[in-house]
Amino acid sequence: MSSTDVERVIVIGAGPAGMATSHALGKAGVASVILEKEEHIGGPWRRRHKNLTLNTHRDLSAMPGLTFPKGTPAFPHRDQLVEHLTAFGKHHRLPIEYGVTVDGISREDGFWAVRANGERRLARDVVVATGRDKHPYTPEWKGASAFGGRLIHAAEFSEAANFAGKSVLVIGAGNSGFDMLNHLIRAKTGQLWLAARNGPSILPKRIAKVAVHKLSPLTNALPNWLADAVVGTTQRLMWGDMTRYGLPKAPGGGVSRLRSDYTAIAADDGAMNAIKAGRIKVVPTVREFLPDGNIVLDDGRTIRPDVTIAATGYRTGLEGLVGEFGVLDERGFPLVNGASHPNAPGLWFLGMRPSIRGCFYASVQQAGQIAKAISHSRRR
Repeated sequence: MSSTDVERVIVIGAGPAGMATSHALGKAGVASVILEKEEHIGGPWRRRHKNLTLNTHRDLSAMPGLTFPKGTPAFPHRDQLVEHLTAFGKHHRLPIEYGVTVDGISREDGFWAVRANGERRLARDVVVATGRDKHPYTPEWKGASAFGGRLIHAAEFSEAANFAGKSVLVIGAGNSGFDMLNHLIRAKTGQLWLAARNGPSILPKRIAKVAVHKLSPLTNALPNWLADAVVGTTQRLMWGDMTRYGLPKAPGGGVSRLRSDYTAIAADDGAMNAIKAGRIKVVPTVREFLPDGNIVLDDGRTIRPDVTIAATGYRTGLEGLVGEFGVLDERGFPLVNGASHPNAPGLWFLGMRPSIRGCFYASVQQAGQIAKAISHSRRR
């Protein structure tokens, strides 16, 4: 096999992580190509709901060497992020091939073979940057398949105004659940419920006029026990003992859970005060969905929301691509992030876990690490 048959580094995904990696590789003198199944940059973000703003500060959400335009709010809107990502890709003329769907990855003759759009492409290194929120995940709840009411995933939220006059149950007190509630409390909805199995680790977006996330690099530098104490103390000072309002106690410290089982710290923008005021009623988790549209809760009570939103997270969908290499955990998340697993040298993953500093900041850092490692391996 001629070396001319082997491609440059293949990066899968033209999101923030993939573009940051290609950019870092270029600076290190390593050519790459980005395979992107969408027809333009920021496709998944364009499909997010219209009310979406980042939970991460603009200064920690910017692509390398590019700032958000003057006047951008501390927490940029979805559309502002898409514009930022598009500007980065165009400015650096990143080698993105659009409309390319990767169907599989295998090992052949010492190289990685990527099957995309019916073709087989070989590379020495493959970087998987498809994101940890690729596929909405909904548990197999009892009775859900025959449920007579409206059940949607948080990915189908669209905008809060669509729920005016409707009673809404949000299942899940994590990052997605509180994102839904932060917007729903500003719409003229009917009754709002939050079904929570576990209590949240949650921080306010702002304290007075200070954007809390801007301080996250300081918290990130602390050992787990101290970072957990900072998050927990902030939560108590802001809202007191939320178990009085029905929220279960969190099963562990916020930073420890983020780093061990990838449970992101939720961001509050009014929902917690709405719980204290009774605007949102906290109820036990769901036991069963009924064909008549009623929902039975774990304590035996029955409620009948007009809309139920499953804020139950996402999965990577990587099993079909790399499941055979022993690089994924039981939930389908890569065992390494920002690195290559020993089982599959030359197969890299990044942007697959939440970070207290935010996914954008973490991805940029990981991109630099991966580019440096690939560059050094090419010199050997």
